Amino acid sequence: MAEAYIIDACRTPRGVGKPGKGALSHLHPQHLAATVLKALKDRNNLDTSTVDDVIWSTSSQNGKQGGDLGRMAALAAGYDIGASGMTLDRFCGGGITSVNLATAAVMSGMEDCVIAGGTEMMSFTAAYGAELANAGVKPLGMGSGNAELDAIHPQSHQGVCGDAIAAMEGIPREALDALALVSQERAARAIREGRFDKSLITVHNPDGTVALDHEEFPRPETTAEGLASLKASFDGIADFDLGGTTFRKQIQRRYPELNWKGVHHAGNSSGVVDGAGAVLLASKEYADKHGLKPRARVVCYINQGDDPTLMLNAPVPAAKKALAKAGLKVEDIDVWEINEAFAVVAEKFIRDLNLDRTKVNINGGAMALGHPIGATGSMLIGTALDELERSGGRYGLVTMCAAGGMAPAIIIERI
Repeated sequence: MAEAYIIDACRTPRGVGKPGKGALSHLHPQHLAATVLKALKDRNNLDTSTVDDVIWSTSSQNGKQGGDLGRMAALAAGYDIGASGMTLDRFCGGGITSVNLATAAVMSGMEDCVIAGGTEMMSFTAAYGAELANAGVKPLGMGSGNAELDAIHPQSHQGVCGDAIAAMEGIPREALDALALVSQERAARAIREGRFDKSLITVHNPDGTVALDHEEFPRPETTAEGLASLKASFDGIADFDLGGTTFRKQIQRRYPELNWKGVHHAGNSSGVVDGAGAVLLASKEYADKHGLKPRARVVCYINQGDDPTLMLNAPVPAAKKALAKAGLKVEDIDVWEINEAFAVVAEKFIRDLNLDRTKVNINGGAMALGHPIGATGSMLIGTALDELERSGGRYGLVTMCAAGGMAPAIIIERI
C-alpha cells in the first residue's frame, strides 16, 4: 500500500460568525474555500491539471453552502477544469473526514494528488437556521419526524448533552472554566509568538482590499472571575417544550437517573465563527516527480460511533481505536488536538486517557479561536503539523466529536 504524505496545509483566520458583524460575514463561502485552494496552488507551484480531486466538507449544504462547494471553489481558485471536486457532511467531523478520504484515495494507489478541506460560514448558517425556524422547520434533534428512530436513539441538543455529560462524569463547572481560561491563554501566546503564521492566509475582498488577516474571535482579556460570572446557556433549552417532550426528557429516556444543571456558557463553549482550511496530500511518486517536499505522512485514520443521545462521547474510543490501529501508545503522541466543542469534551478526553495536559491543544482550541464546523478538522490537522515542526515532535493525533454520536480521528507523523 502506498504512503499518503501531507505536502502542505493552510487556513484562513477565523472571523466572528455573526451576520453583518464578523469581518468575513459578507463574503460567499466559495470565496473562503477558493482563498485557501489558491494559496495551496501558489505556495507549492502546483500544476492543478494533475490534481485528481478536491474533497470538501461543510456541515450545512444549504443556500450559499450548497451546490458542491469543493468543485465550484476549485474553479473559482483558478484550478484546471480537470481537477474535479466533491462535498461531504459528517457534521463537525467533516473536516477530518475529507482528509481521511483523500488519504484513502492516495494510499489505494488510485489517485496521486488530492486536496481536502472544509468551509463553514456560521454567519450564514445562523441566519439560515433562523429563517427555517420562523418557517416552522425543526432542525436536527428537535423532533426529526421519524418517531421510530427518535424512540430508539433520540437526538438531543449538543449544549444540553455537554451539561448532562459533565453531571454524569462528576466534572464541576470550575474545572470547565479553568480549561477555558487555559485555552484563551494558550491562543494568546500562540498568536503573540507567531505560531499560526506559517498556515494563516489573509482573506481579501473581491476588490483586493484586506477582509481579515488575523484571528478575530479570541478574548485574551478573559479572566477566571469573568468566566465565573457568566450565566449558563442551556438550562432553558434543556426544558424547552418541543411538542410533548424536551431535550432533558429525551436524554432521561435512556438515562432515567440522570439530572443536571447547566455548566456551559459562552466562555467555555466553542465560538461561532467563519473560516476555511485545506490540506494537500500526495503519493511519494507524485511528490518526487513534482519536486514537492512532504511535511508529514498519515500513519492511520479511523471512524468511530458512540451513543447519539449523549452525542459528544466518541472522541475517547476514537483515539483508542486510532492508537491501536497505528500500534502506538498514549505516550507516543507529542501533540493532541481534541476539538473544544464544549469544555467537557476536552476535559473528559484528558481525564479518560490520563493525558499530559501540556501536550493537549497546545496553542489553544475552539473555546478561544472558534469552531467553523465543517472546516475545523482540516484546520486542526494543519495546527498539529505546525506544532510538531515547531516543537520537534514526531506524532500528532487529531479527533473531534460530531453530531449523531461520531468521531473521526487521524494520526500524522512529522517528516
